[in-house]
Amino acid sequence: MSDPILAIVVPCYNEEEVLPETIGRLRALREELIEERLISPKSALLFVDDGSRDSTWKLIYKASLRYPEVKGLKLARNAGHQNALLAGLFAAKAHADCLVSIDADLQDDVSAIREFVQKFRQGYDIVYGVRRRRDTDTWFKRHTAQGFYRLMKMFGVDLVYNHADYRLMSRRAVDALEQFGEVNLFLRGIVPLLGFRSTAIYYDRKERLAGQTKYPLKKMISFALDGVTSFSVTPIRFISLIGLFSFVISLAFGAYFLFLKWAGHTATGWTSLITSIWLLGGLQLMALGLIGEYIGKMYKETKRRPRYIVDLDLWNWPLPQRLSSAADELEAVKPAGGPLKK
Repeated sequence: MSDPILAIVVPCYNEEEVLPETIGRLRALREELIEERLISPKSALLFVDDGSRDSTWKLIYKASLRYPEVKGLKLARNAGHQNALLAGLFAAKAHADCLVSIDADLQDDVSAIREFVQKFRQGYDIVYGVRRRRDTDTWFKRHTAQGFYRLMKMFGVDLVYNHADYRLMSRRAVDALEQFGEVNLFLRGIVPLLGFRSTAIYYDRKERLAGQTKYPLKKMISFALDGVTSFSVTPIRFISLIGLFSFVISLAFGAYFLFLKWAGHTATGWTSLITSIWLLGGLQLMALGLIGEYIGKMYKETKRRPRYIVDLDLWNWPLPQRLSSAADELEAVKPAGGPLKK
């Protein structure tokens, strides 16, 4: 087969500290793969700015002026990591035979992309990047992540264990992904549903090179909740089972207290009453909250709002040649072959 055109899609949100190094490393990897005749010289890097508040877009813009293989996509506002990733994939698929998604923090081993491409050339449409272990995670994050995968498996959701969003997809796989029209798109669950031939490549995850994580505890909980409620109605059924169990228990207690009354052993008191009220009240609030999550998702789906809005697309809307007028801007950029400076 002819050398495939590869597009590496990198969603970015406030990544000015690490982005220069990321651009340098991915450019170097691209050159190596071209020299090894694994990919076409038409292969490119697409950096998606997800409404960053720092100089992320400025760095992407400068790099796109300097290096033809670097492309930029700027979203009008912060749409979230998953939506930014989708925006990049859908924008790049018209120009590529295969697409790799990777985060900008360089925690994922970029050298694994070489194995991704080799698997693609062997006929695989989807190649998952899977972590061998979680040594770099904190104890809390490691155990909560493992608990999340177990919970999703219990609910019948097909997830690739220890896989995040580091993967290769063929163009036809991305075309199939675009057919999923829901607003609440949980990629880690949707991609296995595509059904194309897939495999996994294992790698060791590294420490974050610079900057701070964009997934604090609050976002992790929200992400996990989205995953559960997007793919399974088991939690609703679980609440129904709790309600049925509570009803059976209340019947048993009712019969017991009637027996005490008939036997003349009843005693006044409020402890059992208050306990039962708080227990049932808490269960009812949990049930309402869970049902509200599903109703909220239905609300978002029925409004059919776009997942993201593109502000600037430096790939599909090419910039005019302005290198001479942009000389002052390019002083902050290292010569070709090296990473950008801050």
